[in-house]
Amino acid sequence: MPITTRAAVVESGGAPFTLADVQLDEPGPHEAVVRMVATGLCHTDLGVASGGLPFPLPGILGHEGAGVVEAVGSAVTGVEPGDHVVLSFTSCGECGNCNGGHPAYCATWLPLNLIGGRRADGTSTVSRDGEPLGGHFFGQSSFAEKALVDERSLVKVDPDVPLESIAPLGCGVQTGVGAVWNVLKPVTGSTIVVLGAGAVGLSAVMAAALTPATTIVAVDRVGERLSLARELGATHTVNAGAEDLAETLAAITGGKGADGVVETTGNVTVLRQGVDALGARGTLVVVGAPPFGSEVALDVNGLLGGKRIVGLTLGDAETQSFIPALVDLVKAGRLPLDRLISTYPFADIDQAVRDMGAGKAIKPVLTF
Repeated sequence: MPITTRAAVVESGGAPFTLADVQLDEPGPHEAVVRMVATGLCHTDLGVASGGLPFPLPGILGHEGAGVVEAVGSAVTGVEPGDHVVLSFTSCGECGNCNGGHPAYCATWLPLNLIGGRRADGTSTVSRDGEPLGGHFFGQSSFAEKALVDERSLVKVDPDVPLESIAPLGCGVQTGVGAVWNVLKPVTGSTIVVLGAGAVGLSAVMAAALTPATTIVAVDRVGERLSLARELGATHTVNAGAEDLAETLAAITGGKGADGVVETTGNVTVLRQGVDALGARGTLVVVGAPPFGSEVALDVNGLLGGKRIVGLTLGDAETQSFIPALVDLVKAGRLPLDRLISTYPFADIDQAVRDMGAGKAIKPVLTF
């Protein structure tokens, strides 16, 4: 029988989140019903809710869920009722990238996670008054008291770690950490520059502090966030609103340039500045997503010193091993994620959206 639950529905692009009763479909063989305990709010949710992506609305978003498994489909083997889980993206599990340990680059990633709104077979996971809603967002649509979750979105985690403290691991945190660990892979003495000190950027700073990098530079325009970056491991900070970024980075690096840059702002001007700040054989990781069709002009001769520009989705993480490792670091106090989190009751989702937009909250987490 369908399961009735309370969800935050976006009726149309630009509309607020509205709490409503919806009906979840019965779990398929490779799905589970999860009682949500917490879910992070991400800029991707806000971008879709604004109508910036062709996700079918009205619909239910949310893709940083954490909760407790209540029921599983007949073919689910990795979790069972009572297990604590963090929810992340889904993938087909069959294409070359999935089989090669890179599910974030699944051949069907876009329809399965971001724009499809339905299962891979075209069926709907959620409805309201008999009418299908957009769902299956990142295989979870976790802005609801209960979610019907794709098996490949489920990651079993240590039940001793409070779920509200690790919900953001499913997207923003693993993206920032993965940019450093999985792409830049700093060696002894490396210089890492992080452009933007939001949730993703500060996650990258924390990750860099756990590597042999000796110079970690955080760049932002908000003084409070730069102060927090210092506390989380940055050795230098640059206020881009008050200092010349190129000159300051050149002084910090002794004119050698950075070994690695993580660009989280989605601003193409900042991206170009990041490329110019690279040293020989340096790598810039593009994490921030500007509007579709955005282009950036580059000095081609400036790239001939071995510079690399790499796009990144979700940290290029294999979630079943990556997320539990991050949970262990949170539990040990070595990844102080709590410094980024502000909690809100689920019913106050619109207040969380406003605070995030105003820069008052780095990583809002809704609690149930």
